[in-house]
Amino acid sequence: MGVPQNNKVGSTGRKKGINVFVLLFGVLVIATFLTYIVPAGEYARVEVDGRNVVDPHSFQQVDSTPISFFQLFSSIHTGLVEAGDIIFFVLIIGGTFGVLTATGAVDAFIRTLSKKLGDKEKWLIPIMMLFFAFAGAFTGMAEETLAYIPILVPLAVSLGFDVITGTAIVLVGASIGFTTAIMNPFTVGIAQGIAQLPIFSGIGYRIVLFIIMYVVSVSFIYRYAMKVKKNHALGFYGEGGTFEAAAPSNDQPLSKTHKLVLTCFLLNFAVLIFGVLQFKWYITEISALFVVLAIVITIIGRLSANELIESFMKGAAGMLTGCLIIGLSRATLVVLNDGQIIDTLLYHAAGVLDEIPPTLSAGGMFILQALIHFVVPSGSGQAALTMPIMAPLADLVGVTRQTAVLSFSLADGIGNIIYPTSGYFMAGLALAGIPWIRWAKWILPLILMQYAIGLVAVLIANLMHYGPF
Repeated sequence: MGVPQNNKVGSTGRKKGINVFVLLFGVLVIATFLTYIVPAGEYARVEVDGRNVVDPHSFQQVDSTPISFFQLFSSIHTGLVEAGDIIFFVLIIGGTFGVLTATGAVDAFIRTLSKKLGDKEKWLIPIMMLFFAFAGAFTGMAEETLAYIPILVPLAVSLGFDVITGTAIVLVGASIGFTTAIMNPFTVGIAQGIAQLPIFSGIGYRIVLFIIMYVVSVSFIYRYAMKVKKNHALGFYGEGGTFEAAAPSNDQPLSKTHKLVLTCFLLNFAVLIFGVLQFKWYITEISALFVVLAIVITIIGRLSANELIESFMKGAAGMLTGCLIIGLSRATLVVLNDGQIIDTLLYHAAGVLDEIPPTLSAGGMFILQALIHFVVPSGSGQAALTMPIMAPLADLVGVTRQTAVLSFSLADGIGNIIYPTSGYFMAGLALAGIPWIRWAKWILPLILMQYAIGLVAVLIANLMHYGPF
């Protein structure tokens, strides 16, 4: 099932969206400007369970350190360096998928699955989104989603959907779980630890929110996908993506070798999930796992050493745009940190929250966390920055600490698939060839629905004294 060529973005008569690098540089310039008008200030940090967290009573103004014209540009290099762990993780994933592609297993799998699904292709969306939602809820899957985009996007297109559908299955699916955070160790786990709550307590309410978010999100994507399937002109088929977003052109059957390669691929992710849960693996360990996978599938796929290196390099090269996006996204945080205004913004925002009527304080926390997430896109980083302040503030304004944690986790998760400062998200869009403007226009109704659900959820949590405390 081919993609109509005249529907591809970039063809005659279609306008391209704002270049993502121009967009992110604009955000960087705004952040630099803020360092001249926002007074510098800082909180003292103390170590709690091996993490540096904020002492909520220690804020003081310090001498301003506005970012100079030259520092604006040097922050780009610093951002690339600071994001080096994620960047090299992405390069290794891209390289491994280059090797996987070279075996022919992916093309054969996509064509075989496309034929077997037949008129049941509509099940791809709810089933795969449930898989990613579980991964986000229990392992905090975020950067790891990049590994699946090269598989799900061409599969979705081959079944009559489009690039946005395939990308949304992965990014929105994982975001559902990451947002509701049933047992997300990187958000709820850290935040509850800082707030001195029992780890993963209050899980029942989060499961209910998981179900609601899942139903709403799947329904939104499903309706869009069905419209595209009926009329391809309504779909989007990529712009400068690093893979061919179309059904495989060959008729290669799924051989025993392909099945072995794909089995190893699935086992790799089973080991990944086990390692994250049991041994607290993160980027370094997961990267090593993908290197091992590349070697194993090279042997099984009977590739030569030269083919291994060439296919790995080709796959990694395809991720370069995404890696540069990650580094430029991090540069904004570098500017705000070097200008010493993040703590000032947090201090004044907390002061405003203190003036809100108690019945609305939980909603104020949710809105505040959503705003902070724009400049602190890391879930664990935002937890370490805000929860030492939000936990005692919750005590003062009559909100349970569990509700404060919920406000953080919901606001943090939703922003991951819309904010251009979210590095892995922007890398995912670059990999799929989707301009941020195009994605933002498409997903905005869903984002607004999710924010509305989140706001209502924290207000209800406040009313029912969501606890244990």
